[in-house]
Parts: sequence; structure tokens; C-alpha cells
Amino acid sequence: MNNDKLRNSVPVIATLILILGVGSFTFAQRGRRWRGHYDGDRNGVPRWDLNDDFPGDNFRFVRVQYDSHGYGRGGGWRTDHPDSDLNFSLRLQQLTSISVHPDPLVLELTDPRLFDYPFLYMIEPGRLYFYDDEVVALRRYLLNGGFLMVDDFWGDEEYENFHQQIKKVFPDREPQEVPLTHEIFNCVYKLKEKPQVPAINVVWQGDPSITWEERWGSDTSIPYYKAISDDDGRIMVFICHNTDLGDGWEREGMQEWYFREFSMKKAYPMGINIVTYAMTH
Repeated sequence: MNNDKLRNSVPVIATLILILGVGSFTFAQRGRRWRGHYDGDRNGVPRWDLNDDFPGDNFRFVRVQYDSHGYGRGGGWRTDHPDSDLNFSLRLQQLTSISVHPDPLVLELTDPRLFDYPFLYMIEPGRLYFYDDEVVALRRYLLNGGFLMVDDFWGDEEYENFHQQIKKVFPDREPQEVPLTHEIFNCVYKLKEKPQVPAINVVWQGDPSITWEERWGSDTSIPYYKAISDDDGRIMVFICHNTDLGDGWEREGMQEWYFREFSMKKAYPMGINIVTYAMTH
């Protein structure tokens, strides 16, 4: 495994991001897909041509496949897949000057291709379990310039499980809350609050002011954004707790009000900021 692969891929992509051109959102109605394995059906998400000038340096959305307590090789990592990955890739391509690959990937942490991609997305880690070889691979990846975004888990119990697992990776580094003044909340879109995005069923027919998902014994009404940083202060792991940005991406075409209130105002701006930060640090 070539550790230099990851480090060498970042500068070219970063150059593309530094000439960002932010566009506007347009609601596009698309059908609902079952939450299962990606079979190549894009469900109405258009394809686009890759940037021929930098064929090996197109941003590619990579989702982490992991083991879960009670699920085995499946379960939580599949949530919102593949719609969220496809939709986010499309919006990143449309709204910025980043050259984005139209086909997202799913990789295990021990896959040797991991070092080809500087950004990883992990969802629903409330039952996550890391094996020893995954711990070694993820630590190596992150310390060599990689970035992990963690999303869609709620309440104290789910956070404690993730905390236990990520401490295997960095036993000497504690997640710290990231202030709203940090660059990651301001680098493209200047966010006025830390966004909380609920699953669409929470607000579909209920009170639109309730933006959190209930978990027994926990107050989930406050979103938390924590980070684990390297010795130079670069964020390596960005933890989005008590929020579900992925649902804001996945469900954007199902209901226009949800799209405008949560996808357009919160989920996509936060996601684009995260990717931009990851690719330029």
C-alpha cells in the first residue's frame, strides 16, 4: 500500500476547489428507491462527463462498509444508499467547480484502494464495530492526510458506541466540539447555526419545528459537531451527531418543502463545506 498516493492526490483537487463557483439549487422530483445495495440504477440522477484535464483527480464520494452489532456485514452502513451518495455527487458537481466522479463507491477500510480517495463517509455508527485490521488501516489512512465524515446517529447510547470504537483508532485523542466560527462552517457557505436535519418521516406530517429524532433516555434536540484533529490541528474525523445530513441528500426529490427547508438550507451547504475543508487541508 502506497501511503504517498493519498497525499499526492490532494493538491490538484484542492486547486480545483479554490476556484469554487457556487450555483443555485433546483428541486428535481425523483422516485423513491428501496434502501438496498446499489445495482447501477441511478434513479433519475443524470450522469456527466469527467474532467479530461485531470482524469485521475476527480473527487469521488466513498462510503465505508463496516460491521455492525446485530447486523453483520450490512445494516447501518447501507442507510440512505445509494440515493444520498448519487444526489450529493450531483449537487457537488453542479454547485461548485470541483470535478466530481458520477459514480460513488463503497469500500471496506481494509481495501487497498482506500488510499486513492481523500474523503470517506460513514453513516449510522451507533452499532459500529471495528476489527483490529480496520483500526490499523483507518489510523494509517487518517494520519496520512485522509478525512472521515461520520453522520446520522442520535442520543447518548449510539454516541457512546461510536466513541468506544473510534478510541481504538486514536486512544490518545478525544473528540472536541467544533465552534461555529471554525472554517468548516464558513469556507463556502457561511452557516449561522449548526444544522440539524431529521429523517423526512419526522416532519412529513408532524410539527415542522421538531427537527430531531427521539432516542429513549437522551435529549437529541441539540446537534453536536465534534472533531478529532492531528498534531497540526487539521480535522481528520468530523462527527455529525444528532443530525442526519444523509437523509437531506437522499430525500431531496420526495417532498419540496423538505427539500427547501432541510436539503437546500442545511444538508447540502454543510456537506459541501465539509468536502471543501477536507480537500484543502
